[in-house]
Amino acid sequence: MASFQKRGKTWQYCVSAKPKPIRKGGFKTKKEAQVAASEIEEKLRKSMSPRVTKVLFDEYFKSWVDVYRDDIGDITRSGYYITLGEISESFAGRYINDITKREYQEFLNDFGAVHAKETVRKLNTHIRACVQEAIEEGIIQFDFTRKAKLTGSVESKRPEEKHLNYVESQKLLNELYERKDKSIGYYLLILALTSGMRFAEIVGLTTDDFNFDLNEITINKTWDYKKGKGFAKTKNASSNRTIKMDSNTMNLFKKLFDEMPNNIHNLVFYSPRSSKKVLTNEFVNKILKKTLTDLNIESISVHGLRHTHASILLYKKISIYYVSERLGHAKIDTTLNYYSHVIKELREEDTRNTLDLFEKMPVSAITIV
Repeated sequence: MASFQKRGKTWQYCVSAKPKPIRKGGFKTKKEAQVAASEIEEKLRKSMSPRVTKVLFDEYFKSWVDVYRDDIGDITRSGYYITLGEISESFAGRYINDITKREYQEFLNDFGAVHAKETVRKLNTHIRACVQEAIEEGIIQFDFTRKAKLTGSVESKRPEEKHLNYVESQKLLNELYERKDKSIGYYLLILALTSGMRFAEIVGLTTDDFNFDLNEITINKTWDYKKGKGFAKTKNASSNRTIKMDSNTMNLFKKLFDEMPNNIHNLVFYSPRSSKKVLTNEFVNKILKKTLTDLNIESISVHGLRHTHASILLYKKISIYYVSERLGHAKIDTTLNYYSHVIKELREEDTRNTLDLFEKMPVSAITIV
């Protein structure tokens, strides 16, 4: 049974499903949301009945992505299909019902021998979610991914842990403003740091997405900067959002728009020399690395600026609910998981502050034995 909720000017549906409900928003009318929800409910009915005694592992994974991950963007979907490729290669002709815990661990060990631990973690996250759904549907009886050990040939920090602190961010932002006249790439870096947007969202921005009267930027599309296929969907329904921006950033772009030439798509970060038609990730990462090196700050990627944005907000005690909404996460659990390292530090600080609060509370009327 689906439920519907109006969020701002758009509608969102919520379809009951196990292990978790399926949500999608951004519909202009309730009717549009109802039609979309009906399609999802029909897909669920088809995927759940009749129950199949034996299901090929790769076929089940693909059907699971089609049903439960139907609202993801093309770039995210490609990640799932990379996982599908690994499943198809390593478990060719094997039924998901027959996979043992030992077999799965050997698969992870082999994969980890030639991949970084973070890549192994992402692969396991995809498969684990799929397996849990298969259990809910009664197709298999146990979770062969439970307590799997994740190994990797390269030990590295999780991407979300690679961020700048507040002081480093200040230094970087000041330097980016100093260098902005050298390349429009510096404008992109400024926006990445002050907005927390994903790279595909930034290069998908058009001049129409900027509202200088309200100091807002609307994010409702991305640009396929990897294959150069043009505009694409956002990562998920929650990624369609409007965020408030600081006046310094908005004034900077207002002046830029007055000076830059028009282009066929009205793209802000259009690059006629690039085959992808926008600034490339490689180019922007190159100038970011050079800037950070000049400042004697450890290098991070452009995506690391998104994590920097979120980490700074959390350190400054901005509500995690607001941070999650601003980043366009589908669920707050995603934010909690990504930034658990920050939340742990804040929890320790909260503990100290709580103890300090009661230790300083007047006790003159109490006799302490």
